[in-house]
Amino acid sequence: MASTKPPLMASGTCPICSRPTDADYRPFCSRRCADVDLSRWLRGAYAIPDAESEDGDTAEPDGGETGRED
Repeated sequence: MASTKPPLMASGTCPICSRPTDADYRPFCSRRCADVDLSRWLRGAYAIPDAESEDGDTAEPDGGETGRED
């Protein structure tokens, strides 16, 4: 006996415009919203900010050494 699966239904809302999602563009509602999201990724709008030290300077990724000798 072959089991039949129900068609994929879109659920939730679009993260760009909050409209109901479309299964063809999931998790977005349309090609436009998918392109808006891609544009944001390519521009770096979703970049994770650098960690800052207590005095407000950005932390050095290698433990804070700058390579200079005082």
